[in-house]
Amino acid sequence: MRAEQPDWDETDFDPGAADLSDRISLKRVEGIRTDLSDITEVEYRALRLERVVLVGIGSSRLSDDEVHRSFAELQLLAETAGSHVLAAVRQSRAVPDPATFLGRGKVSELAELVADVKADTVICDGELTPAQLRNLEDKVRVKVVDRTALILDIFAQHAKSKEGKAQVELAQLMYLRQRLRGWGASLSRQVGGRAAGGAGIGGRGPGETKIETDRRRISSRISLLRAQLKRMKSTREVKRAERVRNQVPSVAIVGYTNAGKSSLLNALTNAGVLVDDSLFATLDPTTRRCETTGGRVYTLTDTVGFIRRLPTDLVEAFASTLEESLNADLLLHVVDASDPDPEGQIAAVREVLTGIEADKIPELIVLNKIDLVDEMARVGFRNRFQSAILVSTRTGEGMDLVAERIDQGLPELMDQVTVLLPYDRGDLIGRIHRQGRVESVEHTGEGTVVVARVDPALHGVLNPFVVPKQQSSAE
Repeated sequence: MRAEQPDWDETDFDPGAADLSDRISLKRVEGIRTDLSDITEVEYRALRLERVVLVGIGSSRLSDDEVHRSFAELQLLAETAGSHVLAAVRQSRAVPDPATFLGRGKVSELAELVADVKADTVICDGELTPAQLRNLEDKVRVKVVDRTALILDIFAQHAKSKEGKAQVELAQLMYLRQRLRGWGASLSRQVGGRAAGGAGIGGRGPGETKIETDRRRISSRISLLRAQLKRMKSTREVKRAERVRNQVPSVAIVGYTNAGKSSLLNALTNAGVLVDDSLFATLDPTTRRCETTGGRVYTLTDTVGFIRRLPTDLVEAFASTLEESLNADLLLHVVDASDPDPEGQIAAVREVLTGIEADKIPELIVLNKIDLVDEMARVGFRNRFQSAILVSTRTGEGMDLVAERIDQGLPELMDQVTVLLPYDRGDLIGRIHRQGRVESVEHTGEGTVVVARVDPALHGVLNPFVVPKQQSSAE
C-alpha cells in the first residue's frame, strides 16, 4: 500500500521559523513542584492548600540557573502563602503581553495545563495590570494572582502587632483600589429597553454605583489607616528621641528575607524572637537593649526582610518601620551564605535602602549560615567580601567577632575627659561605662582616675570632677 504524501512541500520548510517557534513556546520548568510523600500530610494539605501553577516570563538571554532561581523563589513564596505547587512554565519574550501577560497564543496552552493538573490558581511572576488580570482569568477560568498580591497575602498572615496589621491592610487597599472591577449586570444600573433585558423605563440609573461606592470606602479606609500609622509613628519617635537624648547608639539588622536576621538578634541578645525557616517570618520590628564588650549600651533592632522586586505599595506602607534602618548608626547587613546568589540578595537589599535614603549609613556585612558551605566557598567569600564576617548563628561561629566589630562601628563620642571620682561615687563610674567609652582606670589615694569619651550631657554631670589638663599631664 502506498504511503500518503505529506500535505506540505519539503522545499518550503523554514528551519528558522521552527527555531523561533521553539524559543517562544511555553516551556515546563523542571524540578519546580511540591512533592508530598506522607499520606497523612497529603490528606491534611489537600484540604487547606491551593493547587497552583507558576507562570513567568524571561528573556532568552537568561541562563537556566537564573531561571531556576527565579522560579525557586516564587515557589517558596507560594508555599509560604499555603500552596501546593503543581507545575511551573515560562515563555521567553522581551516584555509581557499588554493584554494577557503571556503571548495570546500561549494562554490557551496554559489553560489546557491548568485543566490537566486540576489547578485552581495561577501565580504570575510579575505585577499584572487590571486588564491583564481580568483577561487572563477569563481565558484560564481560574483565579489569577500576581507576585505583589502573593507577597501581600504572606504579610497579612504573618502580621501580629496592631501597627503591622494596619500597614499590611494599607498596602492591600492601595493595591486593590486600582483593580476594582464590575462583574457584569450584577453591578450595573445603567439599563433600558430590550437591550437591557426588558427593564425599560424606570430601570435607568447612574451607572456602576457599587464600584464607585467601593472606591469611596477604600479611600476613606486608607485615610483612616494613614492617620493611625501617623499616631503610631509619633509614639515611636518619642521613644527614639529619648534614646537620642541619652546618647544611646542604635544598630539595625537588615537583609534579605530568611537570611537569619532574627537568629542573629537572638544570638546577640537572647531576645527570644520567633525564628522560622520561611519567608517574611518577621514583620514587626523588635528592639532590644544590648552592651558591647566594653560595657557600652546600644539598641539592636530586627527589621522586616527584603526581597527582589519588593512592591512599591509595601515599601510605602512600611515606611515607619523602615525608618528604624534610616535612623540607625550602624547597619548589620545579614546575607544567606548558602544561597546560590548572595550578590543578588545584597543588591536587592541595597536597592531598598537607597529608596529610603539609608544607603549612606555605615554597613557591616554578616554572611550567615556559613556552616552550610564548604571550605572552598568560604575562601571565595573572603576574597569577594573582604570586610565581611563569616558567622553561623546555629553553631555560634564568628559571633564574638560580630560583637567586637559592632563595638568598633558605633559612633565615637566626641568629648574626652579625665575625672577624679571619689570612691563613694561608684554610680558615676557605672554611668560612664554604660554611656561612654572608658579608655583607662587608675585607683589612687584620692579616688579613681578615669579617662573616657562621653557625650556632652554626661560631660556636664562630670564637670565638677574633671581634672585640669595641666594637672593630668604633670602627673
